Amino acid sequence: MGERLKDKVAIVTGGAAGIGQATSILFASEGAKVAVADIDEVAGSETVAEINARGGQALFVKTDISREADVSRLCDLVVAKFQKLDVLVNNAATFVLKGIDATVEDWHHSLNVNVIGTAQMSRYAIAKMKMKESGGGAIVNLSSISAFVAQPSFVTYSATKAAILQMTRNMAMDLAPFKIRVNCVCPGTILTRASQDHMARMQIKEDDFIAEEAVKHLLGRVGQPMEVAYPILFLASDEASFITGTHLMVDGGYTTQ
Repeated sequence: MGERLKDKVAIVTGGAAGIGQATSILFASEGAKVAVADIDEVAGSETVAEINARGGQALFVKTDISREADVSRLCDLVVAKFQKLDVLVNNAATFVLKGIDATVEDWHHSLNVNVIGTAQMSRYAIAKMKMKESGGGAIVNLSSISAFVAQPSFVTYSATKAAILQMTRNMAMDLAPFKIRVNCVCPGTILTRASQDHMARMQIKEDDFIAEEAVKHLLGRVGQPMEVAYPILFLASDEASFITGTHLMVDGGYTTQ
């Protein structure tokens, strides 16, 4: 067990799989008490069981961040259980990969989860962070390379990730007086359950997907969830105490080209 987040309490949304799961496990290994929030009750409970088996402290709260009542309940339960909230990782997202043919329903779903859900999650978490005697906290949002580069049939997803990038800057400005830092990470192609689901929808073999995506990155491969979790850990920790309002590219060199 490490101590980079000793005595900290964190919420990780979308914490049942992929980057969120890796972050939840890593945070707990560094001393944080972690609330794993996700719509997937089975996978979320399994993640919490793994953390607790390793000697960490975690609880699962079934949460749909597009539902304000769920978000409010989550924050209340975390403070009731752990007495405070220090860190929020806004990782939960939906992957509506559509181009100009996206329907109004597609747009509503993408925006309700990725943008409005992130905003509401932040709003309720910030209220809890402000309640602490010492004040302060850290928020790490998940944006993407899709906020910077154009990709085919990605309009709905890219728009939400660009919004999160700008939300990060504005939130950092508004929350600096309360000693709450806000940053975001921008991953490249990461091999997660979401990418597996994408392969299944597009009927792409995993080897073909990896080969196609690997060449887009200077490092010649796709990333793993834990390779994003560590940068999130850094931005959430006191090691990043003078960093706010910025984005960290975790993209294997994708956006340098």
